[in-house]
Amino acid sequence: MDRRQFLFTLAATVPALTLGGKVFAAPATSPRLLLVFLRGGYDANNLLVPYASDFYYESRPNIAVARPDPQDDGSARALDANWALAPAVLKSMGPLWDRKQLAFIPFAGTDDLSRSHFETQDNIESGEAGDARRYASGFMGRLSGVLRGVPPIAFTDALPLSFRGAGDVPNVSLKGSGNAAFDDRQSKILAGMYEGTPLQAQAADGLQLRRDVANDLQAEMTAASRGAVNARGFAQQGERMATLMRDRFRLGFVDVGGWDTHVNQGGAQGQLANNLDNLSQGLAAFADGLGEKAWNDTVVVVVSEFGRTFRENGNKGTDHGHGTTYWVLGGKIDGGRIAGRQVAINAGSLLQNRDYPVLNNYRDLLGGLMRRMYGLSDKDLGAVFPGAKPTDLRLV
Repeated sequence: MDRRQFLFTLAATVPALTLGGKVFAAPATSPRLLLVFLRGGYDANNLLVPYASDFYYESRPNIAVARPDPQDDGSARALDANWALAPAVLKSMGPLWDRKQLAFIPFAGTDDLSRSHFETQDNIESGEAGDARRYASGFMGRLSGVLRGVPPIAFTDALPLSFRGAGDVPNVSLKGSGNAAFDDRQSKILAGMYEGTPLQAQAADGLQLRRDVANDLQAEMTAASRGAVNARGFAQQGERMATLMRDRFRLGFVDVGGWDTHVNQGGAQGQLANNLDNLSQGLAAFADGLGEKAWNDTVVVVVSEFGRTFRENGNKGTDHGHGTTYWVLGGKIDGGRIAGRQVAINAGSLLQNRDYPVLNNYRDLLGGLMRRMYGLSDKDLGAVFPGAKPTDLRLV
C-alpha cells in the first residue's frame, strides 16, 4: 500500500484527517460538486434529440432516434417544441427532469478544433484559454486551492489533469477487470468450417481482417478513454461514490470511457444507448445514495471533450465532432429546461458542414456556475479560469 492509498484508507475510517494542509472533514455548509467526464466524445445528438429537425432524420437514416410517439416505447420523449430525450435514459433521468433537477446545455464545448481526444481532453481539464496549457495545473485543482478546506477526491486510477496542482488529492479507482475484446475460440470454429474448401484462404484472410479491425477499434476506444471506468462499471459504483461524498468529500471528479462510437453506434437501442442507460443509472444511484438532504446541496455536471459528426458515417456510426451537450443535475437546481445559446438545426448552422457549433464555451459556463455556487470573487474566478467571461444561466 503506497502513501496515498494509506492516507485514503485513513480518510475513510476516521472523522477528520489533515492531508497536504487540508482538513478532510467536510464543512457542513459547503455544497458538493461532481464533474463527470465522458472520455471518447459521446454522441449528444442521440441523447438530446432535435426531433423538430427534418435534417436530423435525413442525416441519420440508420441511427436516428424516433420522434416522440406515445404508442412507441422506442421513441424519444418531448421536452419542449424542439428537443426530446432518448428512451435509453428515460427511466433514470425522466423523474429528475420532472422534478426540475436536470437541465441540458446543447452547443457546449471548447474552442479547440483539433478533434483529437487527447488534445481536447487536456484543453478542457487544464481550463486555460486557447492553446495555453499548464500541465502541472488543472481547473479543479485551482478551484480546490481557491476554496480551501473543501475536501477533494478523484474517482480515477490516477490523479487526472483536472486536479493537478491541488496537492495530495486522494483517488480511488472504480474499475474492475474487463473481458477480451475478441473471442479467438469463435474464430477457430469458423475457420475450421472452411478448412479444406476452396474458400479456406479467403475465410482465413477475412477472419484475420476482422480481428485486426476489431483490435484497432478497441485500441482507439481504450486510448480515448484514458483508463476511465466504462459506463457499466459507473452504473454499479454510483452509490459507492455517494457514500464517500455525502459526509466526507465535497469536490469530486470521475471519468467514464467507451464513447468513441465510429461503428454500429445504434439508435434507440445498441452500443450508445446501452452506455447512456448505464450512465444514467449511475447518476440516479448517486443521487439516491446521497439522500434528499445531501442531494439538495449537490450539483453534478456531465461533460465530454467534444460531440460527434451530425451525419452518420458509412459504418452506421459517427466520427469526431465539435459541439456537444452538457448535463447539469442537482436537488435544488433550476432545471427542467434546455439552457444556453441555441441555433436552429439545419445544414446551414453546422460548423464546417459537419458538427454542432460551440455557442456555450465550457469555461464561461462552469465559471458562471461556480460563481453562483461558491460566491467566487472576480480574482478567485480568474485564478480558476483565467480570462473567462462567466455566463450565468441561473441553474443554481
